[in-house]
Amino acid sequence: MTNAEIRVFVNERGVSVPVGSTALDAVRALFPEDAAGIEAGRLRLTDSRGLPIEADTQPPSGAIFRVVAQRERATEETT
Repeated sequence: MTNAEIRVFVNERGVSVPVGSTALDAVRALFPEDAAGIEAGRLRLTDSRGLPIEADTQPPSGAIFRVVAQRERATEETT
């Protein structure tokens, strides 16, 4: 890892990405199929606490992300 890279974690696996990369870039580096799922809206990203984050977030070094299934929120029509 060089000074121009940061270390982040996706689904408990570490990866080094260039400074300025997005959370989606980190996912793509380890799990290209999951990155495609995020772009298609089938999957989404959460932070280490389980809170949703945007795929274009530029993470700090040491950030932890999880890829999870996208769930539809219940609407009045479906309840």
